[in-house]
Amino acid sequence: MLLPLESLKQGRWFKLICGASYQHLPSIRNLALIYTLAGADCLDVAPDKAVIHSALEGIKIAQNYRQQAIDLGYNPHIRPLLMVSINDGEDPHFRKAYFNTNLCSIDCPRPCEKICPAEAIKFDDRTIPIVNQHQGIVEELCYGCGRCLPICPINIIHTESRIISTKEVLQWLDTLPINAIEIHTKQGHLQNFIQVWDMVKPRLQQLQLIAISCPYTDTVTEYLTEIYQYIHPVNIPLIWQTDGRPMSGDIGSGTTHLTIKYAQKMKQTNLPGFIQLAGGTNEYTIEKLNKLNLTPSKISGVAYGSKGRKIIADTLQRLEEMSTNNQIEEHPQLLWEAVTQAFQLVSPIKKR
Repeated sequence: MLLPLESLKQGRWFKLICGASYQHLPSIRNLALIYTLAGADCLDVAPDKAVIHSALEGIKIAQNYRQQAIDLGYNPHIRPLLMVSINDGEDPHFRKAYFNTNLCSIDCPRPCEKICPAEAIKFDDRTIPIVNQHQGIVEELCYGCGRCLPICPINIIHTESRIISTKEVLQWLDTLPINAIEIHTKQGHLQNFIQVWDMVKPRLQQLQLIAISCPYTDTVTEYLTEIYQYIHPVNIPLIWQTDGRPMSGDIGSGTTHLTIKYAQKMKQTNLPGFIQLAGGTNEYTIEKLNKLNLTPSKISGVAYGSKGRKIIADTLQRLEEMSTNNQIEEHPQLLWEAVTQAFQLVSPIKKR
């Protein structure tokens, strides 16, 4: 069994993205438990203390089932790395949707409810959302994908960005076992990024890994080259996360194309660091990498977000119907069913 950083170096790195805005604590706990047993190398969570503690609880519970997982053919780490995401300004990963339910028409077909991958919009029989009637969104479930925005017939859904205090997150390194930080940036944010990096740099010795995530543009590699010119040398492993089409891996097979194209462009820059795919990754990603002969020496890993959550969503829904405390280990059949489903994403990259 490789250690997490050895998986990265050998091109077999798997990261689960729980979501930079996803704060549903029972689901975070179960995701951490399930994907730890399935062999994930890293769990990426929101910069929220409650979320971090829920993920740590899931990782801890997984240790009780580790030998059973090994006996069943899985290869869990004793402990995957725990990563926290921060941002250098407005970013779609750090936002929540909201709308005024008083403006909803009584005969609206509710396309927002149907399209929401997180089931964060829920209505009762009177078509009034059963949660906060001023917001219309189950806030802790919303992870900011934005799919509800263009589909609303009367355009009343909006988003609110959450700017996280980098200084506060860095203080948590003294008391919480956070192993890695990912900085979300975007082209045109160089000065913002520099301000964040100057705060992070003195803390690098407390981390095992640093990652930089940036959405794709035609000239994104020029921006990332500027970033590297400022931050080098980096004395811990550095990941370039090629965020091709953010939060879209559950939509269809084609969403994975852009992140692969992005990774190919990054490879041509020869910037030091490891290249890891994200944004549109799904069960077709490894197959497409193999067809393009993008070997482990070229692409070091893959991160799965919306697809990683969706693949076990039905099992977690059944858990919710069966249990009041949502602790999946109390239902062993559901636990191992979910681990098997998660392993469908984990195993292909481990076999590269």
